[in-house]
Amino acid sequence: MTYHELNPLIRLKEMELLTSEQMSQMLEAADLKTVEGILSGTSYGIYLTVDFPDNFEKIFEQAESDLFTELVPLVPDPNVIWIYTMRSTFHNLKALIKAELLKQNFDELYLFDGFYSLEKIKTAIRNGRATGLPECLLESIQEVREHFEESNSLQGIDIILDRNYLSCQRELAEQIGEPELLAEVISFIDFTNILMTARGIKQKRTRNFMSTVLSSQGSIPKVELLSYIETSLEQLTDYLRSTDYGEMIVTIVQETSLDLTQLERVCDDYLTKFYEAAQTQAFGPLPVLALLNAKAIEMKNLRLIITGKQVGLSTKQIRERMRVIYGT
Repeated sequence: MTYHELNPLIRLKEMELLTSEQMSQMLEAADLKTVEGILSGTSYGIYLTVDFPDNFEKIFEQAESDLFTELVPLVPDPNVIWIYTMRSTFHNLKALIKAELLKQNFDELYLFDGFYSLEKIKTAIRNGRATGLPECLLESIQEVREHFEESNSLQGIDIILDRNYLSCQRELAEQIGEPELLAEVISFIDFTNILMTARGIKQKRTRNFMSTVLSSQGSIPKVELLSYIETSLEQLTDYLRSTDYGEMIVTIVQETSLDLTQLERVCDDYLTKFYEAAQTQAFGPLPVLALLNAKAIEMKNLRLIITGKQVGLSTKQIRERMRVIYGT
């Protein structure tokens, strides 16, 4: 398919997304049985099981996997899907590399990304190579192995893979060659860096440590973020007000500094709003990515509702944590 042929199908898939009304009904529901009843009349109905409250993660994983399986063969450039599912690929690398080094079995942690099977990833980790695996993944595996051989420590594995994930994102976006997609990826990297910088300040991390954590692939210079590591959250907040994300930052400032509990939510909302431009596009990959983002945000909100009700959060507390729904 061309994108012109594919995007009408994407519009139909968007119609299967939960409406604001359905989400509100579940938010106001008295119990999880009512939530389950509402979901039974949606696209999630075919996945519901008798142990829904205890098995909802598997349900959502299967629904997402089926969407990837359907879309990958149809998209003109499958890398457009992988740039979205790559987070699962790197999650798999983290889990399976640690399993190999510890001589344990973490296969149950594997997440389907639409491209690389459990066995293919494990083969690459064991042998340093696997047919069809991108070079950036093989290089990441090699870098982690070298780190472990030098230090004999698992510390640093997550740092290496998180940093390489962002580099792979930027590299793939440039390879795809869609300016809007590249802008979205750069914004995602910026938000990731902002979040890590704020957490680093709060945790009193050193500048040297954060230099290994932050990515240099965003639009906000890494060196500028590093200059605030050993200062205060208030000073970082003042600096962020002057960036392209200043308007977003202002909405979550409590007194004089960022509200970290809201920062991740606002980042998600920013990227969702970015995709609203896709609603008017008949060509290009943005509508596909907008659908994937909308599905992921929908599942985040469902998880918040279900877990919130399980632990006894109020409707107000759950609502404060929920993300903006695509198209609203």
